[in-house]
Amino acid sequence: METFRELGSATSRGPAEWFTGEVYLQPLLGPAHSPTLRSAKVSFASAARTVWHTHPRGQMIHILSGICAYARWGEPTQQAVPGDTVWFAPGEKHWHGAAPGHPMTHLAVQEADENGEVVTWLEAVTE
Repeated sequence: METFRELGSATSRGPAEWFTGEVYLQPLLGPAHSPTLRSAKVSFASAARTVWHTHPRGQMIHILSGICAYARWGEPTQQAVPGDTVWFAPGEKHWHGAAPGHPMTHLAVQEADENGEVVTWLEAVTE
């Protein structure tokens, strides 16, 4: 058993190749803690979002605050609120972020594949 404290110092701005708008990542679990489990707290400014992406073993996001906008390829945008959990299936092309006018924070959990990969980043989301 381990307790990790003061992980806030590891918070960094999300790369422009992965996100549109202002996004901050706070890793919670990574390769130093688990061979496969990856977890982060991700905070999005209003209307900020990921680019399209996939996860080889799927991804769970749990909304902590704000309103989350999300969609999978070819489907309309949906919304989730604090307490909601969204599951994206392995290989499912999707995006997620904050709804306009509402900053949002979620917990993201995904598992690395046999090559250590957890995400494939794709193109930006268009309106």
